[in-house]
Amino acid sequence: MAKLALLSVSDKRGIVEFATALVQHHGFTLLSTGGTAKLLLERGLPVTEVSRHTGSPEIMEGRVKTLHPKIHGGLLCRRDKPEHLAEAAQNGIGLIDLVVVNLYPFEATVAKPGVSFEEAVENIDIGGPSMLRSAAKNHESVTVVCDPDDYAPVLEALAAGSEPERLADLRRRLALKVFQRTATYDAAIARYLEAQAAAPDLEALGGFPATLTLSWRKAQSLRYGENPHQKAALYGTFHDHFQQLQGKELSYNNLLDITAATYLIGEFERPTVAILKHTNPCGVASAETLVSAWERAYATDRQAPFGGIVVVNQTLDGDLAAVIAEILTEVIIAPRFSESALSILGKKKNLRLMVARGGLGTDALQELRSVVGGVLVQDRDRTLGDVGSFKVVTKRAPSEEEWSAMMFGWKVAKHVKSNAIVYCRGEQTLGVGAGQMARVDSSRIAVWKAGEAGLDLRGSVVASEALFPFADGLLAAADAGATAAIQPGGAMRDAEVIAAADARGMAMVFTGCRHFRH
Repeated sequence: MAKLALLSVSDKRGIVEFATALVQHHGFTLLSTGGTAKLLLERGLPVTEVSRHTGSPEIMEGRVKTLHPKIHGGLLCRRDKPEHLAEAAQNGIGLIDLVVVNLYPFEATVAKPGVSFEEAVENIDIGGPSMLRSAAKNHESVTVVCDPDDYAPVLEALAAGSEPERLADLRRRLALKVFQRTATYDAAIARYLEAQAAAPDLEALGGFPATLTLSWRKAQSLRYGENPHQKAALYGTFHDHFQQLQGKELSYNNLLDITAATYLIGEFERPTVAILKHTNPCGVASAETLVSAWERAYATDRQAPFGGIVVVNQTLDGDLAAVIAEILTEVIIAPRFSESALSILGKKKNLRLMVARGGLGTDALQELRSVVGGVLVQDRDRTLGDVGSFKVVTKRAPSEEEWSAMMFGWKVAKHVKSNAIVYCRGEQTLGVGAGQMARVDSSRIAVWKAGEAGLDLRGSVVASEALFPFADGLLAAADAGATAAIQPGGAMRDAEVIAAADARGMAMVFTGCRHFRH
């Protein structure tokens, strides 16, 4: 009985060579469809069209061609069951031993600008996934290939005919790959259709679909997670957004820091440098040049940047590279690096240099975090609030200089873990307090860090990403020398906090918008 191989592919890469080897070296008879059959015939290979094999023509513009008992019976027939084999013989069903199918390019189609809904729907493959799933289910007898990269391993396994275990192991791995591919494919279709859903439909569900469809391809294995005893991997399209020019392989913690740094620097338009450690900014400044911005950002904290992350929002040139090179840095992120900068930083072989391919401020519309038994999904915090409705709540209004410093601090505080306190003057951070259980403790840490750096907080402003629940945090800022404060407001004791600010002659602004980072 002839060995049948069914080939039907959208991605024609390597298919002629693979089919040639199947015929010439392994005695297969080829079945094929449409464009694949035409290509193989043009290359001189003997091919039987599926419509001739089944006795049924392709109909409905090719929508129905492989959905036939002679195809799926040939794939699903169990070779170890006599009754299956008898039914196949009675119905003239030839057994198909090898299937090569890759799917209509749905993901690439919907990624094209301006693609129509009709075009997207027409690129939803039906017969392909059906054949793949049938073959994968019966992988003990059928070899199924959904990726051209697997042609060589299949040929090697077929050549090792005296080693049936080798082919059996490969078939199981390929079957798993099929179900991973069809799951990813179905997820892409579901996500597209979810995005096309009418706004009222989503609004009725709180802005989120009733079923969350997630699927990511593994981008790389990581050496470990947050700690060496934790395994970790990266999934998704991170490498579409960043290009690594040099340095060690990115770690789990590096990836978190790069994400935090990118979102932070996206808040600023003037030349800006931010230095981060453990996803928290420890120094941020804007200036006329990046070198000046670096000097001010680094002045905030000369200890924490050791082993930290540096991000800039303009081309990083040789002058800035020279000063950054003086300290140990894990990662530097920029939209571009000059040749002189690459020459200087290239001497530090372990230093990771990252180019933001699409510019800084790379966006994600939603954030996901795992919890016991599931995931939390939320819109990413992409706003500063309605700046036009920010309200002066004290007797004294901020001066122009205080307003400018408060807006700078507000942008930074949004990216500091709560409880967050940021002292600023002009477009420079002076002290940052992050992640404390009490807001007054964050204020004290920020004051202490400013003192360690030799920075004077007199005349500074203080930004708090969430409300002051008591007057103590504000009084700590006043004692340190702050003359103005910006915070969301909305506490039960707002009146006490406002009174404390008035008693110290401080100006205070309520934003009505909280930026809590848990």
